[in-house]
Formats: sequence, structure tokens, C-alpha cells
Amino acid sequence: MSDKRIALPHPFFHLSGEAFKADPYPTYARLREEAPVYCRVSRDGAARMWFLTRYQDVAAALRDHERFVKDVRSTMTAAERATAPAEPPLYRLLTRHMLNADGETHARLRALVNKAFSARQVESLEPRLRTIANALLDRIVARGAGRMEYIHDFALPFSIAVIAELLGIPSRDHHRFRAWSHILVAPSSDVGRNLRKTERLQRVMTDFVNYLQELCAQRRQSPQPDLITMLLEAEEAGDRLSTDELFSMILLLTIVGHETSVYLLANQLLTLLTHPETWAVVRADRCLLAPAIEEAIRYDGPVERATMRFAAEDITLHGHTIRRGDAVSLVLASAHRDADAFAQPELYDIHRTGARHLGFGMGVHYCLGAPLARLEARVALETLCEHLPGIALATDDEPLRWQTNPIVRGPKHLPLRWNKG
Repeated sequence: MSDKRIALPHPFFHLSGEAFKADPYPTYARLREEAPVYCRVSRDGAARMWFLTRYQDVAAALRDHERFVKDVRSTMTAAERATAPAEPPLYRLLTRHMLNADGETHARLRALVNKAFSARQVESLEPRLRTIANALLDRIVARGAGRMEYIHDFALPFSIAVIAELLGIPSRDHHRFRAWSHILVAPSSDVGRNLRKTERLQRVMTDFVNYLQELCAQRRQSPQPDLITMLLEAEEAGDRLSTDELFSMILLLTIVGHETSVYLLANQLLTLLTHPETWAVVRADRCLLAPAIEEAIRYDGPVERATMRFAAEDITLHGHTIRRGDAVSLVLASAHRDADAFAQPELYDIHRTGARHLGFGMGVHYCLGAPLARLEARVALETLCEHLPGIALATDDEPLRWQTNPIVRGPKHLPLRWNKG
């Protein structure tokens, strides 16, 4: 792979920090107009990351799994792979899952969990999801305060309980998974260089692996109708699921399965509450919940940027050459505000037709958990309508603070109030 220094082809754009995350859309509008293929270069001039911000470019890259690959090793020649430094065990455990795999490896890993996320299997979870949601809201209302912090009180425990239900994690351990996810959901890029962060991550991963080893031993001895048992049975049937792959897959489902769900629930409710006319219409006609959820994903979805791709070959786009091995970030939040794809994209319109949103991806990496995410979103809104129809924001004119993780989009807190009478 080339390591030649290159100059920045565009003016510098701030793409991180609290001010940017509070409202990234004006910056993305400038990028679509002035620099739709925008390059960031590392301090030593060797590593490049490209940001694609127009809908057509992002959609095309999502579909093109041969030129835009998920595993950087897929961009290397045989000679380059032979001389590449070995990956640390910790890194392998964090990354050896289907989200970072290509070709046959991706297809094999995806097939192992595909059955658990089928439409029929997800539909069978609905009664249990309603029970969980109702119990949470009953407990919140019983406090008598007339207020709650939606993420901490509902979205987070609901999402954790749902993915735990699917995996077969005992309810007594839900809090441990949340604690782990805070550290593991987006490991710092300087893990391996920053000793303190590396040691902390190693301690957490040791706890996680020890827990999984014990849980898997229990499932081998006493199988249950859950995803962990299904993965173990697939492994023993000869599907070549290694221990690293098994644990990495469970880690992926645990973290991604509830981190993105939490902010889907938070963002869709925030969007509806800041569009009261639409919220009233949706409460009156539950058939409009589905389009309201889809439009919320487009308007202000929980995934700001798709997981990283890498150029498998030199790619020329809008006059710029993305070199083999370069990192490519597909900015979904920008693509969803592209006027060439969506009429009046700044408006939240549940009757919108035309281009589809990209919130669940496209092509071979289309989100396996999309049916479950949609079900969680619908159940959450329906139970809120039933329990707290008069819910409103309780920000007291204080601006919301947003997560600074570059992948995730969502508020850190979402305070709500309602009339106790």
C-alpha cells in the first residue's frame, strides 16, 4: 500500500466535538456542496481517511462490497499480509465478527445468526417485548414524580433486556453488560499505544471472556432456546466457528444490539416531541407509527456514519483517487439530508416517498437486526402512547448534550415530564 504524503485537497472541516455533534447538518451540507469526497490525512502524511457525503456515492459504496471492504487485510497483497505485524489477541477478540468480515468469511458468520433474526423469530419476541416495556413504564409511573430521564429509565434497560432475551443472558447480569459496553463499544484508536487505556480494556475483556466461558459451559451442559446455544450447536456441527469468532460475535450482538437501539428509541421520540403536530397524528392513528419510525431514521438516525470501509483497489471518485488501503467513512447522516435524493430533506415528513433511507445499510452487509430494531421502536412508542399520552420534553430551555462518538448519534440525556393527574 502506498505511504506517500499527500496534501489536504480541501479546507479543514471540524467533524468532531460537542459543538459539531449538537448540529452536524450545516457542516455536512457544505461538504456535499464543496467537498463530497473529503480527505483527512494523518499527522505523518501516510494514512488517509475519506468521507463520502452524497446519497448516491454512499449508497453505491454500501452496495459495492468488492471495492469497499470491511477487513483491511482484504486490501493487501499476499506479500503484504505475510509481512504485516500479527494482530494482538485483544484486537482479534474485538474485531473478528461478521461486521468486519468480507466474502466467504462474512457469509459463513452471517448464516450462523441469520435464523435468529428471521421475521418469524422476531415476531415471536413481541409479547415478551411488550411485557418488558409495560413493566418498565409501570415502575416509572409508580414513582409519582411525573418526570423521567428517558435513556436511563427506559430506552437503555429496555434495549438491554431485549438483546439479553435473544442471547439468553440472565437478567441479573444485564448491568454488567452495560458496564462492559461503555468501554467496548468504540475502543480508542490508541489502544496498544496508550498503556493505561490498553490495561483497562484488557481487564474488561478478561472479565467478559471469563463470563462467556462460564455461560457457554452452562449452555453446552444444558441447552436453552437462545442464540448462544444456537451458536454453540453450529460450532459443534463443524461450521468452523473459532473461540475468537464465537466470543466476538456475542460481543457484537450485545453491544451493537443495544447501543444503536437505545439511540433509535431516543432519537425517534425526540423527533416526534419536537414535531408536536405529527406526534398528535401518530398517537391518533397507530398505523402511522411505521412510517414515522422510518422517517425518524432518515431525519436523525442513531448511526451517523457506517462502520469503516477500506478501498480494495484505487478508486477514482469526483476527480479524487482513493488509494488501495485507504479508510473510507460513509456518512449516513449527510446522505439522508441530500436534496438530490430527498425533497426538502430538512423537513420531518412521515408521508415521504421516493428514495429509501440507508440507516440499515444496503447489499450483503444489510443490518441483520433491522426487523428487531423496528419492532423495538414500535413497541416503545406504542407503550408510551398507552401509558403517558401527555409526555413532553423537560429540558427547561437547556440545550441537549449529544454523544461525541463519531459513529453513534444520540443525546446523552433526554429528560421528560408529564401531567401526573
